[in-house]
Amino acid sequence: MLYTLIVIVHVFICFLMIGAILLQSGKGAEIGASFGGSSQTVFGSRGPANFLSKLTVTVAAVFMVTSLTLAILAKQQNFASTVIDLNKKTEPAAPAPPAQPQTESGSSGSTPPTGQ
Repeated sequence: MLYTLIVIVHVFICFLMIGAILLQSGKGAEIGASFGGSSQTVFGSRGPANFLSKLTVTVAAVFMVTSLTLAILAKQQNFASTVIDLNKKTEPAAPAPPAQPQTESGSSGSTPPTGQ
């Protein structure tokens, strides 16, 4: 249950981090310039740099914590079966045939063919 909840939070954080990174503007470009005027910015003159950078740092920190938590929880889980176990048949192995006694010459007890 806890593992599933952390996975859901992790996926939500992933999308939030993608959005926060894509909203940031490059160096020298303002987000308001895309709307036709540099004086009419969406977040104010210095707003997008402060707000979006702080949001990105916060979301990245939460992403790292959830990643580490998921790795620890996945290592602690014991799986009852694997793909290899599921493909194996549960039939018992057939017993090996008894070994035949060897003769003095090292042959397996069969008679040599006669040359007629």
